[in-house]
Amino acid sequence: MHSAYTYPIGTPGQKWGDEERQTWRAQTSIKREYQQLVIPEIEALRARFDVVQYGALSYDPARYPLWCVKTRAWQDDKPTVLITGGVHGYETSGVHGALQFLATEASRFESEVNLVVAPCVSPWGYETINRWNPNALDPNRSFYPGSPAEESAALMALVAELPDILLHIDLHETTDTDESEFRPALAARDGIAYVAGSIPDGFYTVGDSDKPQLALQTAIIEAVRKVTHIAPSDENGQLIGSDAVQEGVILYPMKKLGLCGGVTDCTYTSTTEVYPDSPQVTAQECNDAQVAAVVGALEYVLAQ
Repeated sequence: MHSAYTYPIGTPGQKWGDEERQTWRAQTSIKREYQQLVIPEIEALRARFDVVQYGALSYDPARYPLWCVKTRAWQDDKPTVLITGGVHGYETSGVHGALQFLATEASRFESEVNLVVAPCVSPWGYETINRWNPNALDPNRSFYPGSPAEESAALMALVAELPDILLHIDLHETTDTDESEFRPALAARDGIAYVAGSIPDGFYTVGDSDKPQLALQTAIIEAVRKVTHIAPSDENGQLIGSDAVQEGVILYPMKKLGLCGGVTDCTYTSTTEVYPDSPQVTAQECNDAQVAAVVGALEYVLAQ
């Protein structure tokens, strides 16, 4: 149903121009620091991994360098696995779950795969706890040639330099602020009516409708179930407005929508969705769920 809610920026029914985007950016603020909370965790990995800068955001290149972490014993005859986090910077466990995986579990797989981890694709979004970048663009709808989002373009350039990727896991969250802030802002920006939705209580995955790999999604769900609860479908058999094709799994056309999950041509891909606002979970359990998802995916793929 259409909501009577009116977003405080812009004129209902009219797309934003530069003035509205600048007004939106002016009301953002730094709430946590990438250099204090993320960079030290990346630096701590240098003793065991290769840490490589693959770009920097022009908003403030010194403040927002973009880093990826690679397994040191790289071998071209091993499959390559890509893990991405923080494409939406406000989704905290995507960032810290990726880093926790590197610190605690990655060594189990180094002999079998080449790992490439970009733990915080959108550091400005991380600092401002935002879905968009400073230009009111969603990086996770901007993975296509000529992308206007620097975050997406930089990751695409990194991927273009990698050998064929077998598996890509993109770590995300679905939060209450998706409905209280980000989807109303999106409707206002695009000059359309905001249609209220609901947030699933629990973990789910998003597969690629062009290559669902449902057995992979099942393996991830079963691994995460040991850590946190799986989101039940609603009364319409849906999760966040999409049909659940099996427990805790929906499908999107990744490349068509410009999603990070479609940034490669890999055989196996899954986007995780943790629900950090559930009263049943802690922040640490959210990170643990992301780690379990990556481990479950890797174990499944390597068993094939």
